Amino acid sequence: MTAVAIGFICVAAAIFLMLLRVPIGVALGAPSILGIYFAAGWRPLVATLSSAPYEFAASWELSAVPMFILMGSTAFATGMTDSLFQAARMWFGRLPGGLAIASNWACAGFSAASGSSLATTLTMGQIAIPVMRRYGYDPGLATGVVAAAGTLGSLIPPSILLVIYGIFAGVSIPKLFLAAIIPGLLTAGVYTATILMRCKLKPSLAPVPEETYTMGEKLRALAGVWPLPLIVVLVIGSMYAGIATATEAGAMGVFITAVIALVRRQMNLRVVKEAIIATLNASTSIFFVAIGAVLMTRLMAYTGVPNFLASSLGTNVSPATLLIATLVLYLVLGMFIDSIGMVLLTLPVLLPIFNAAGLDLIWFGILLVKFVEIGLITPPVGMNVFAVRSITPDLPVLTIFKGAGWFFLAELFVLVILMIFPSISLFLVQ
Repeated sequence: MTAVAIGFICVAAAIFLMLLRVPIGVALGAPSILGIYFAAGWRPLVATLSSAPYEFAASWELSAVPMFILMGSTAFATGMTDSLFQAARMWFGRLPGGLAIASNWACAGFSAASGSSLATTLTMGQIAIPVMRRYGYDPGLATGVVAAAGTLGSLIPPSILLVIYGIFAGVSIPKLFLAAIIPGLLTAGVYTATILMRCKLKPSLAPVPEETYTMGEKLRALAGVWPLPLIVVLVIGSMYAGIATATEAGAMGVFITAVIALVRRQMNLRVVKEAIIATLNASTSIFFVAIGAVLMTRLMAYTGVPNFLASSLGTNVSPATLLIATLVLYLVLGMFIDSIGMVLLTLPVLLPIFNAAGLDLIWFGILLVKFVEIGLITPPVGMNVFAVRSITPDLPVLTIFKGAGWFFLAELFVLVILMIFPSISLFLVQ
């Protein structure tokens, strides 16, 4: 059996194990270990196992991940997200579908602190969905908007997914963060237009609340959300200005978040404990999966699968065809695998192909995250949909999928725009 055949068999085995709900780190790592042994022998396997996991876990760039997770966990535990939704509700509540629009922009705002789709969905879902349902909103709209807008956590910086992509692709993380800003705002804007259109055509989906607020009340509520914009500007600005690396910027974000919480008298031992436990749980899960992906990357190097695909596809297939094929791949994987698992499974194979096709890897990184976003709300197992289902156990999961379906179409529209006009993603980077 050739080395390339071994590589393909191991990739198929990894996907099969994931479909069986084997933990993703194990599903990636176990076939990789066997594949390296059969393709290269015992010595290369021992050398890989003794060095690759440590070298990856000890990398300076990867330490940015727990920093950003801790920043978001601290912001949530101190209640900064509550004021975000309340302010959005006051400003948008009287519009058609105003509470859904408020939920959408609150998710976008919290995404700038959390870096995670799942964290954004669960956090804002607990705050926004009960309010929308109390005001008589259609359950599909109330849950669907949170499931879809929660995916912005993967895109709007500081995005954990972009950090991981930048490390594997060897691309500047600050440039990736800058490239994600306009697509993230564009996505939130298209979601808003989708909500307005639906609620204009069918007002019964979203009854307009009777409460009205004075301009003074709105401005005071808006003043209460200043911590999150300040944190984001300082974190992203410090990286772009070259003052701090991604890890240093993440640590600075944690420090600023803690200082703001202390000033507002929201910091206590309970907050510290909750933030640290949430960070440890999320970080260990990500590192475990990532180490499995590192072993898969080494397997790909030993078997030559990426080079084989790049030589047979990269020069003979148009970039548009490659992108469409990649989208279809992520739509399928999104039915069964979470966002980080999808990216880490596919990057070892996809990166060499897109390199051979001569595509800009920063632009591709943004498209990759968009592919993942779409996968997170794709049936039958869109992860964000089931995250919302855990908050609303009384609703059928089909109701949530139907509500998210409108935003699936909006995502496809944004994706087409980004594919046709790469300058939208690259404008701030150039």
